[in-house]
Amino acid sequence: MRHDSRLSRMLHALVHLDAHDGPATSETIAAMLETNPVVVRRTMAGLREAGYVQSGKGHGGGWSLARPLDEITLLDIHRALGNPPVFAIGTTSEHAACLVERAVNAALGDALRDAEALLLERFGNVTLADLAGSIRPQLRAAQHARTGR
Repeated sequence: MRHDSRLSRMLHALVHLDAHDGPATSETIAAMLETNPVVVRRTMAGLREAGYVQSGKGHGGGWSLARPLDEITLLDIHRALGNPPVFAIGTTSEHAACLVERAVNAALGDALRDAEALLLERFGNVTLADLAGSIRPQLRAAQHARTGR
C-alpha cells in the first residue's frame, strides 16, 4: 500500500528553506528530498499558488518562503497539497446490497471521519515555527559548517 508522503516532504523542505541563506533551487531541494527536481517544481507550484512560497528565475533564483513559519500551519500545507487523504484505509462498496458490508462501512466511516477531523484540527494548531523551534540552532550550525558562513 502506497503512502502519500508529500506533506511530510514539503514540511521538511519548508523548514529547510527557512534556514537557507537565499532561495534554494529545485535541484537543491530535490537532492535533499531524494527526488526529481520536476516533482519539486510541480509540488512547490501549488504552495506558491497558495501564497506560502515564492520563486525566482535565472541566476540567484529559486524557492523561498513567502510568509514566516509562524504564519503557516500543517493544515495550511495539507490544504495547499489538495487535501490528500490522511488514511490509507477506507470502506468498500463492492457489495452495496450486503447488510454486513453496510454495517462495517457505517462503523468504519464514522470512526475514520472522527479521526480525520481530530487530526486535521491538530494540524491547524501546529505551525512550521513549532516544528523548527527545537531544531533551529542545530540547522543553522549544520548550514554554517557546510558553507563556512
